Amino acid sequence: MTTTTAAAHDRALLVLEDGTVARGRAYGARGTTLGEIVFSTGMTGYQETLTDPSYHRQIVVMTAPHIGNTGVNDEDPESGKIWVSGWVVRDPARRVSSWRAARTLDEELAEQGVVGISDVDTRFLTRHLRELGVMRAGIFSGDALVTTSPSGRSVERPVEDLVAEVQAAPLMAGADLAREVTTAEPYVVEPCGDWAGKDPIATVVAVDLGIKAMTPQRLAERGVRVHVVPQSATVEDVERLLPADAPHGVFFSNGPGDPAAATHEIELLRAVLDRGIPFFGICFGNQLLGRALGYGTYKLGYGHRGINQPVLDRTTGKVEVTAHNHGFAVDAPVDAVSTAPHDGGRYGRVVVAHVGLNDQVVEGLTALDIPAFSVQYHPEAAAGPHDSAYLFDRFVEVMKSRTPVTVPDEALAALAGSKEN
Repeated sequence: MTTTTAAAHDRALLVLEDGTVARGRAYGARGTTLGEIVFSTGMTGYQETLTDPSYHRQIVVMTAPHIGNTGVNDEDPESGKIWVSGWVVRDPARRVSSWRAARTLDEELAEQGVVGISDVDTRFLTRHLRELGVMRAGIFSGDALVTTSPSGRSVERPVEDLVAEVQAAPLMAGADLAREVTTAEPYVVEPCGDWAGKDPIATVVAVDLGIKAMTPQRLAERGVRVHVVPQSATVEDVERLLPADAPHGVFFSNGPGDPAAATHEIELLRAVLDRGIPFFGICFGNQLLGRALGYGTYKLGYGHRGINQPVLDRTTGKVEVTAHNHGFAVDAPVDAVSTAPHDGGRYGRVVVAHVGLNDQVVEGLTALDIPAFSVQYHPEAAAGPHDSAYLFDRFVEVMKSRTPVTVPDEALAALAGSKEN
């Protein structure tokens, strides 16, 4: 069934599970999309946001009001497709004004079948989600927004029907999603830049839980050969790719879903830690390290998403401006040197090395007795900022030494002085 006028075809409704409705214009593809609605505070980098697999099954509200002015190019995607379930903007660009653009954002969304909505009050939506927390939502436009009345006329579907459809959508809590976004086949990223054509200084097996393209690139720029493997990889698969007589390590990427549901990945990580293989994890990888060590995780009210999040490195006192995309966090003692709870403390002592300055959420774990550390944010940070790029250098050093990250004595004393668990 088609709507009768172009104006009707352009109508779109954003419906939240609590009954909130925002009317706007269709943007991108027409149809229905459902997912968890979240907001991102990044003022730039919308193409990287769209193609970040961590946004799988999420409808993203951009808080920056003007989106689309640089169009879409073929150099900036973080993966091979758009992963967001839906796209919500206030004021889409009327024209593209970048020499790098190959097409408009509206065209790209339509081509990839991503349903969006524009001309809505994104400030109201952001405040609403901050107050009530993220929730399920749906965008309805085109034929999905109309039904046939008893008289045979095309009319807009009742809002209560749309709300019911949204409320029937699956929750993010308990969702095991890494297997839905991981690579189908292993692949290798060779050293590049100044290291191109040279022997690698280290080899990393990166477990793809929703990896972004810039992450292995950042390692390759430092002379590292990166074997990217699927989420389903076993520890035997990993060990076959690691050289016995040269520096090596394992990396867990960002990704979508509830870390509590990732039982295979947690067991794989424990097997890596048991073998003393140096480990680095980011985002979802940080949450999985937390669970592997025996700490809990929990769902944040509205999460952290954007490229302007302040984080304190508690081992140096420096503040980093960082890129985030997460809705879950690790529950570990912030003001103490604690013993990892799993299996009687066999992984030794752990410190929360990084915390978010907005809400004191755990933003990084560092093990003191094994060569393992992680951060909740994204040090590869396309399209920036780059304050935390040093973490890739830290990983290289840990792989070379096969020893834990060095935490300054004064930082340890300050943590231990507050309370030791």
